[in-house]
Amino acid sequence: MTTLGKFGVWGSRFQWADRIDEVAELESLGFGTFWLGSSPESDLALPERLLGVTKSMTIATGIINVWQTEPEDVSRSFHRIGSDRLVLGVGVGHKQIDQAYEKPYPKLVSYLDRLDVPADRLLLAALGPKVLKLAADRTAGAHPYLVPVEHTAEAREVLGGKILAPEVTVVVEEDPEAARAIAREQLGYYFTLTNYTNNWMRWGFSADEVAAPGSDRLIDALVAWGSPDQVAAKLRAHLDAGADHVAIQSLNGRYAELAAALAP
Repeated sequence: MTTLGKFGVWGSRFQWADRIDEVAELESLGFGTFWLGSSPESDLALPERLLGVTKSMTIATGIINVWQTEPEDVSRSFHRIGSDRLVLGVGVGHKQIDQAYEKPYPKLVSYLDRLDVPADRLLLAALGPKVLKLAADRTAGAHPYLVPVEHTAEAREVLGGKILAPEVTVVVEEDPEAARAIAREQLGYYFTLTNYTNNWMRWGFSADEVAAPGSDRLIDALVAWGSPDQVAAKLRAHLDAGADHVAIQSLNGRYAELAAALAP
Protein backbone atom coordinates (compact mmCIF):
# COMPACT_ATOMS: atom_id res chain seq x y z
CA MET A 1 0.00 0.00 0.00
CA THR A 2 0.99 3.60 -0.52
CA THR A 3 2.64 4.91 2.63
CA LEU A 4 0.16 6.49 5.01
CA GLY A 5 2.77 8.05 7.28
CA LYS A 6 2.52 8.00 11.06
CA PHE A 7 -0.08 10.76 11.22
CA GLY A 8 -2.76 12.09 8.91
CA VAL A 9 -5.80 14.35 9.04
CA TRP A 10 -9.44 13.22 8.92
CA GLY A 11 -11.99 15.71 7.55
CA SER A 12 -15.68 15.57 6.67
CA ARG A 13 -16.42 16.12 2.99
CA PHE A 14 -19.15 18.57 4.03
CA GLN A 15 -16.63 20.76 5.86
CA TRP A 16 -13.66 20.40 3.50
CA ALA A 17 -15.24 20.53 0.04
CA ASP A 18 -14.65 24.30 -0.06
CA ARG A 19 -11.25 24.07 1.64
CA ILE A 20 -9.40 21.89 -0.84
CA ASP A 21 -6.36 24.16 -1.04
CA GLU A 22 -5.85 23.87 2.73
CA VAL A 23 -5.06 20.18 2.30
CA ALA A 24 -1.85 21.13 0.50
CA GLU A 25 -0.93 23.12 3.62
CA LEU A 26 -1.49 20.03 5.75
CA GLU A 27 0.82 18.12 3.41
CA SER A 28 3.50 20.78 3.89
CA LEU A 29 3.18 20.34 7.68
CA GLY A 30 4.19 16.70 7.29
CA PHE A 31 0.87 14.86 7.54
CA GLY A 32 1.06 11.77 5.37
CA THR A 33 -2.60 11.13 4.55
CA PHE A 34 -5.82 13.09 4.22
CA TRP A 35 -8.91 11.04 5.06
CA LEU A 36 -12.07 12.26 3.36
CA GLY A 37 -14.95 11.30 5.62
CA SER A 38 -18.74 11.43 5.67
CA SER A 39 -19.40 8.91 2.90
CA PRO A 40 -17.76 10.27 -0.28
CA GLU A 41 -19.80 9.72 -3.43
CA SER A 42 -19.07 6.87 -5.83
CA ASP A 43 -17.65 9.13 -8.57
CA LEU A 44 -14.73 9.93 -6.21
CA ALA A 45 -14.68 13.46 -7.63
CA LEU A 46 -13.62 15.07 -4.37
CA PRO A 47 -10.77 12.61 -3.71
CA GLU A 48 -9.64 13.29 -7.28
CA ARG A 49 -9.54 17.04 -6.59
CA LEU A 50 -7.52 16.39 -3.43
CA LEU A 51 -5.02 14.37 -5.43
CA GLY A 52 -4.75 17.30 -7.79
CA VAL A 53 -3.71 19.81 -5.11
CA THR A 54 -1.23 17.51 -3.34
CA LYS A 55 2.08 16.08 -4.48
CA SER A 56 2.87 13.02 -2.40
CA MET A 57 0.14 12.85 0.23
CA THR A 58 -2.06 9.76 0.27
CA ILE A 59 -5.77 10.47 -0.17
CA ALA A 60 -8.07 7.96 1.53
CA THR A 61 -11.83 7.67 1.88
CA GLY A 62 -13.14 7.28 5.39
CA ILE A 63 -15.46 5.74 4.35
CA ILE A 64 -17.21 4.72 1.13
CA ASN A 65 -20.68 3.69 2.35
CA VAL A 66 -21.86 0.32 1.01
CA TRP A 67 -25.54 1.38 1.21
CA GLN A 68 -25.03 4.64 -0.70
CA THR A 69 -22.78 3.47 -3.54
CA GLU A 70 -22.58 0.64 -6.02
CA PRO A 71 -19.23 -1.20 -6.04
CA GLU A 72 -19.10 -1.26 -9.84
CA ASP A 73 -19.41 2.55 -9.93
CA VAL A 74 -16.71 2.95 -7.31
CA SER A 75 -14.45 0.53 -9.19
CA ARG A 76 -14.81 2.48 -12.43
CA SER A 77 -14.00 5.73 -10.64
CA PHE A 78 -10.98 4.21 -8.92
CA HIS A 79 -9.52 2.94 -12.20
CA ARG A 80 -10.39 6.16 -14.06
CA ILE A 81 -8.38 8.17 -11.53
CA GLY A 82 -5.55 5.66 -11.67
CA SER A 83 -3.49 7.19 -8.87
CA ASP A 84 -1.23 5.09 -6.67
CA ARG A 85 -1.91 7.64 -3.90
CA LEU A 86 -5.60 6.74 -3.64
CA VAL A 87 -6.77 4.35 -0.91
CA LEU A 88 -10.37 3.28 -0.35
CA GLY A 89 -11.80 2.91 3.11
CA VAL A 90 -15.12 1.02 2.94
CA GLY A 91 -17.76 0.63 5.63
CA VAL A 92 -21.36 -0.28 6.43
CA GLY A 93 -22.76 3.01 7.72
CA HIS A 94 -25.60 3.03 10.25
CA LYS A 95 -29.10 1.62 10.37
CA GLN A 96 -30.35 4.89 11.88
CA ILE A 97 -29.34 6.71 8.67
CA ASP A 98 -29.28 4.33 5.72
CA GLN A 99 -32.80 3.30 4.75
CA ALA A 100 -31.61 0.22 2.86
CA TYR A 101 -29.75 -1.06 5.93
CA GLU A 102 -30.03 -4.81 6.55
CA LYS A 103 -27.64 -7.33 8.04
CA PRO A 104 -24.34 -5.45 7.59
CA TYR A 105 -21.79 -8.26 7.51
CA PRO A 106 -23.23 -10.15 4.49
CA LYS A 107 -23.66 -6.83 2.69
CA LEU A 108 -20.03 -5.93 3.29
CA VAL A 109 -18.84 -9.31 2.05
CA SER A 110 -21.00 -9.01 -1.06
CA TYR A 111 -19.73 -5.49 -1.69
CA LEU A 112 -16.12 -6.67 -1.50
CA ASP A 113 -16.91 -9.53 -3.86
CA ARG A 114 -18.15 -7.04 -6.47
CA LEU A 115 -15.51 -4.35 -5.88
CA ASP A 116 -12.75 -4.40 -8.49
CA VAL A 117 -10.05 -2.68 -6.47
CA PRO A 118 -6.76 -4.30 -5.39
CA ALA A 119 -6.95 -5.61 -1.82
CA ASP A 120 -3.77 -3.75 -0.92
CA ARG A 121 -5.57 -0.46 -1.62
CA LEU A 122 -8.56 -1.23 0.62
CA LEU A 123 -9.27 -0.78 4.31
CA LEU A 124 -12.43 -1.57 6.25
CA ALA A 125 -14.10 0.63 8.85
CA ALA A 126 -13.99 -2.17 11.40
CA LEU A 127 -15.08 -1.96 15.03
CA GLY A 128 -15.99 -5.49 16.21
CA PRO A 129 -13.82 -8.60 15.97
CA LYS A 130 -15.81 -10.13 13.10
CA VAL A 131 -15.26 -7.22 10.71
CA LEU A 132 -11.70 -6.76 11.93
CA LYS A 133 -11.09 -10.39 10.94
CA LEU A 134 -12.69 -9.72 7.54
CA ALA A 135 -10.39 -6.74 7.12
CA ALA A 136 -7.40 -8.95 7.87
CA ASP A 137 -8.56 -11.63 5.42
CA ARG A 138 -9.78 -9.51 2.51
CA THR A 139 -8.08 -6.09 2.64
CA ALA A 140 -4.91 -4.28 3.66
CA GLY A 141 -6.28 -3.54 7.13
CA ALA A 142 -8.71 -1.48 9.19
CA HIS A 143 -9.71 2.14 9.78
CA PRO A 144 -11.69 2.24 13.06
CA TYR A 145 -13.46 5.47 14.01
CA LEU A 146 -14.03 7.06 17.44
CA VAL A 147 -12.46 4.33 19.54
CA PRO A 148 -10.51 4.26 22.82
CA VAL A 149 -6.88 3.24 22.86
CA GLU A 150 -7.89 -0.15 24.30
CA HIS A 151 -9.69 -0.86 21.03
CA THR A 152 -6.49 -0.17 19.13
CA ALA A 153 -4.68 -2.79 21.21
CA GLU A 154 -7.39 -5.39 20.56
CA ALA A 155 -7.57 -4.55 16.86
CA ARG A 156 -3.83 -5.09 16.53
CA GLU A 157 -4.19 -8.62 17.89
CA VAL A 158 -6.98 -9.46 15.43
CA LEU A 159 -5.32 -7.86 12.41
CA GLY A 160 -1.93 -9.46 12.88
CA GLY A 161 0.45 -7.67 10.57
CA LYS A 162 -2.20 -5.81 8.55
CA ILE A 163 -2.48 -2.01 8.63
CA LEU A 164 -4.27 -0.40 11.58
CA ALA A 165 -5.19 3.25 11.05
CA PRO A 166 -7.65 4.52 13.68
CA GLU A 167 -9.26 7.94 13.57
CA VAL A 168 -8.75 9.92 16.78
CA THR A 169 -10.78 13.03 17.57
CA VAL A 170 -8.87 15.80 19.33
CA VAL A 171 -9.45 19.20 20.91
CA VAL A 172 -6.46 21.47 21.47
CA GLU A 173 -7.73 23.04 24.68
CA GLU A 174 -6.30 22.77 28.19
CA ASP A 175 -9.42 23.72 30.15
CA PRO A 176 -11.29 20.45 30.87
CA GLU A 177 -14.79 21.89 30.80
CA ALA A 178 -14.19 23.87 27.61
CA ALA A 179 -12.56 20.88 25.90
CA ARG A 180 -15.36 18.52 26.88
CA ALA A 181 -18.00 21.01 25.75
CA ILE A 182 -16.42 21.15 22.28
CA ALA A 183 -16.20 17.35 22.22
CA ARG A 184 -19.83 16.88 23.28
CA GLU A 185 -21.05 19.23 20.56
CA GLN A 186 -19.38 16.97 17.99
CA LEU A 187 -20.34 13.67 19.60
CA GLY A 188 -24.02 14.50 20.06
CA TYR A 189 -24.78 12.93 16.68
CA TYR A 190 -22.86 9.74 17.46
CA PHE A 191 -24.80 9.06 20.66
CA THR A 192 -27.75 8.20 18.39
CA LEU A 193 -25.83 5.55 16.41
CA THR A 194 -25.90 2.07 17.89
CA ASN A 195 -22.80 0.91 15.99
CA TYR A 196 -20.82 3.26 18.20
CA THR A 197 -22.72 3.07 21.47
CA ASN A 198 -22.68 -0.74 21.43
CA ASN A 199 -18.95 -0.69 20.74
CA TRP A 200 -18.30 1.68 23.64
CA MET A 201 -20.27 -0.56 25.97
CA ARG A 202 -17.99 -3.43 24.93
CA TRP A 203 -15.23 -1.40 26.57
CA GLY A 204 -16.95 -1.18 29.94
CA PHE A 205 -19.03 1.97 29.57
CA SER A 206 -22.59 1.76 30.89
CA ALA A 207 -25.74 2.53 28.92
CA ASP A 208 -26.07 5.75 30.92
CA GLU A 209 -22.51 6.78 30.05
CA VAL A 210 -22.98 6.31 26.31
CA ALA A 211 -26.26 8.23 26.25
CA ALA A 212 -26.07 11.94 25.43
CA PRO A 213 -24.32 14.01 26.64
CA GLY A 214 -21.92 11.21 27.60
CA SER A 215 -20.00 10.81 30.83
CA ASP A 216 -16.74 12.67 31.40
CA ARG A 217 -15.04 9.27 31.50
CA LEU A 218 -16.34 8.40 28.04
CA ILE A 219 -15.44 11.79 26.57
CA ASP A 220 -11.93 11.56 27.97
CA ALA A 221 -11.49 8.05 26.54
CA LEU A 222 -12.67 9.00 23.05
CA VAL A 223 -11.32 12.52 22.60
CA ALA A 224 -7.69 13.53 23.09
CA TRP A 225 -7.72 17.02 24.61
CA GLY A 226 -5.15 19.27 26.23
CA SER A 227 -2.14 21.28 25.10
CA PRO A 228 -0.55 20.36 21.77
CA ASP A 229 2.06 18.29 23.63
CA GLN A 230 -0.60 16.56 25.76
CA VAL A 231 -2.67 15.74 22.67
CA ALA A 232 0.43 14.48 20.87
CA ALA A 233 1.17 12.12 23.76
CA LYS A 234 -2.37 10.70 23.59
CA LEU A 235 -2.05 10.22 19.84
CA ARG A 236 1.26 8.43 20.27
CA ALA A 237 -0.44 6.13 22.78
CA HIS A 238 -2.37 4.63 19.86
CA LEU A 239 0.92 3.96 18.07
CA ASP A 240 2.26 2.35 21.23
CA ALA A 241 -0.90 0.20 21.37
CA GLY A 242 -0.28 -1.10 17.86
CA ALA A 243 -1.55 1.46 15.36
CA ASP A 244 0.52 2.00 12.22
CA HIS A 245 -1.06 5.36 11.49
CA VAL A 246 -3.37 7.77 13.32
CA ALA A 247 -5.91 9.91 11.45
CA ILE A 248 -6.41 13.12 13.46
CA GLN A 249 -9.73 14.94 13.45
CA SER A 250 -9.17 18.21 15.29
CA LEU A 251 -12.40 19.90 16.33
CA ASN A 252 -10.71 23.28 16.69
CA GLY A 253 -7.99 23.18 14.05
CA ARG A 254 -4.48 24.16 15.21
CA TYR A 255 -2.91 21.54 12.99
CA ALA A 256 0.38 23.46 12.73
CA GLU A 257 0.80 23.28 16.51
CA LEU A 258 -0.05 19.58 16.48
CA ALA A 259 2.41 18.92 13.68
CA ALA A 260 5.16 20.62 15.66
CA ALA A 261 4.31 18.60 18.77
CA LEU A 262 4.29 15.37 16.76
CA ALA A 263 7.57 16.01 14.96
CA PRO A 264 10.24 13.38 15.66
